Amino acid sequence: MSRFVQPVPLPVDPYAGDGLLRSWLERHLGPGGHAAAKGRLADLAADVTGPLRAAHADAEAHPPTLVRYDPWGARIDRIDTSAGWQAQRAAAARHAVVALPYLPDARGTWGAAARVVQHALLHLYGPESATFSCPVAMADGAAALLSMPDVDATVRDAWLPRLVSTDPATAITSGQWMTESQGGSDLGRSSTLGRPAADGSWRLTGEKWFCSAADAAMAVALARPEGAGRGSRVLAPFLVPRYAVDSPLADGAAPGAPAPGVTVHRLKDKLGTRALPTAEIGLRDAYALPLGDPAVPGLVRAMTLVVVTRVHNAAAAAGGMRRGLAYARAYAEVRHVAGGPLVSSPLHRATLGTLAVDAAGAFALAGHAFALLGRVEVGADPEAAAELRIVAPLAKLATGRLAVSSASEYVESLGGAGYVEDTGVPRLLRDAQVLPIWEGTTNVLALDVLRALTREDAGAPLLSRLAAAVDLARPLSPVLADTLAAVAAQVAETITAVTIDPEASAVLAGARGLALRLAYALTTALLVEHAAWGDEQAELAARLWARRWLRHEEIAEDAHHHLDLLC
Repeated sequence: MSRFVQPVPLPVDPYAGDGLLRSWLERHLGPGGHAAAKGRLADLAADVTGPLRAAHADAEAHPPTLVRYDPWGARIDRIDTSAGWQAQRAAAARHAVVALPYLPDARGTWGAAARVVQHALLHLYGPESATFSCPVAMADGAAALLSMPDVDATVRDAWLPRLVSTDPATAITSGQWMTESQGGSDLGRSSTLGRPAADGSWRLTGEKWFCSAADAAMAVALARPEGAGRGSRVLAPFLVPRYAVDSPLADGAAPGAPAPGVTVHRLKDKLGTRALPTAEIGLRDAYALPLGDPAVPGLVRAMTLVVVTRVHNAAAAAGGMRRGLAYARAYAEVRHVAGGPLVSSPLHRATLGTLAVDAAGAFALAGHAFALLGRVEVGADPEAAAELRIVAPLAKLATGRLAVSSASEYVESLGGAGYVEDTGVPRLLRDAQVLPIWEGTTNVLALDVLRALTREDAGAPLLSRLAAAVDLARPLSPVLADTLAAVAAQVAETITAVTIDPEASAVLAGARGLALRLAYALTTALLVEHAAWGDEQAELAARLWARRWLRHEEIAEDAHHHLDLLC
């Protein structure tokens, strides 16, 4: 008897096969703008399904290693990464995954919507980048920070062109050295100290506990300037060169040697993101350049970077959900059970359809955050800035949680094969778990949302969007409109209540539930907006999303019947 071998499930092309992505671009860019982006997106999709998928596998199979000493005992702290990781680095530069919104020709073509095109690039690139999407996010955040007018022009001119280069030979990425073991998300306990030097540079001394992309050429580090008071607001962002070649303190150091005063203690052994070098790093009078005036409380400046990385986190979650769904659907097409293809099973179709609804919602939420970010950067739109203040944490916290639950379903949908490492499917679950943690856990972000509501009136733009969506939903589905109207009224009442006593224990204890409710309502509104533009898939997703997340109803039967439209 011959041995059965399961045919390899091949997912659809991530650009051509994603109807929601393409219609989203058509709406936000216009037919001409979408046409201008198609070549770029198709080229990246071809790379993703070919050489980058192989590079991803190589980077996962060969995680980074730390070489502390050279053969003669000199401390070198070299981080070795795989050929696959380097291929992902080159591709990110070549396809302008970081650079696009900063390129003059891109802004000339798409204006503020250059960020919409970038989101599409990330949606394609991120899921099988071996989490090189993390240094991409931090490089983008560093570029946004360096672009601020209060950053010294000499510093900007030396580093920004390298961060946004599309030449793999010159492009760099950035790390982000903020958290310390005694504080974590409590930045007010940061103990890294900065003292000025005579030449205008600074020297940093302290211990950084969680430094992702530790092989990047630079990092943005938070430090407490000498003489500054306590708390987090006075912390200032500094640019720290990672390698001796960029440090004036180095004298005759070998190529690739660490900058003086920068010590890599160890690499983290993590649940997931194994191809990504994450380290504990010590600073001892390390050379640093201030990003803005350190005498002015700098945490607000650093939040420029944090907002960018949070919306990238949402993009990574949504992209991973869509790619996992594509793999699960492909497997269901080729796997036969009970005399027929798995995809013909009503129960399995319902499971996949429900996952598709979640993926559509996550995509809309992440995409909206990028659209707002573009309007803030290019048009200095105050309304977009006010809305982004609450959308960034909402998008990050909601998509991160959805990504984990969806990844668990993707593993289960492939049965035993989904639990075997060499299929690559278990990585989906391991890597997804970082998304609700990095840049703030769900609880940390929920408290941030609460601060935005009570201190900055960030609920106003959200309530305005919900109200407009109710009117748009009425011709599509009166039931959907009534649901959204009821939730909007509840949300408005809750926001009013929490502003009366934001420090009450009941308010603080309920912050997570409130934040998720806001995120689910906003997602409904965004899907309704896209449906009103004319997208049939978004209309179905909006109705099912509202039933699933606002009314807490079972959607299995409709998900089963409409699977082909949903994905």
